Formats: sequence, structure tokens, C-alpha cells
Amino acid sequence: MDKKIEMSYCDFESFRFLARMHLDEDVEGHELFGVVRALLQEVNMAPVDVGELLTPKTLDDDAGSCLARLVTALEKAKAEDAAKAGGRGTG
Repeated sequence: MDKKIEMSYCDFESFRFLARMHLDEDVEGHELFGVVRALLQEVNMAPVDVGELLTPKTLDDDAGSCLARLVTALEKAKAEDAAKAGGRGTG
């Protein structure tokens, strides 16, 4: 039996929780926090994906590199959404 599961997208408060959970240092003052806040208002991303992007992948990963990875993914998703919206109604 197929069931449709409704899931909400990650908002800024959820992101703050995930950042505290995945990153060992206090990052709320990080310069990329505001960038993430703005992008999350424009892009829909599941909390699980945000958490995965915030999880350090190597010993060299720190809060800055994890936040930068998230920003890159959000910007890519925003560009893809814009491309899809621009392609509507043509053809």
C-alpha cells in the first residue's frame, strides 16, 4: 500500500537546531548564518538534507566548511528552481 507522507521543509529555526546538533562549536555568529537564513526563505530543502550537509565529512571540516557546503547546495537548488521556472510555458 502506497502512502503519501507530508514533510515540512527546513526553516531557519530548524536549521539553528541542526547546526547546534551537528557542529561542535557555537556558530550562530558565523557570517554565513545570515546567508543561510535568506536562502532558506527562497529554497525548499528537507531537514534531513540540511543535516547531511552540516555533518563534517573529514577531520579537516569545521563549521565554516560545513556551512559553506550548505550555502553552495542551497544556491544550486535556487538556480535549478529558477531554471525550471524560466522553462515553464515554452515549447
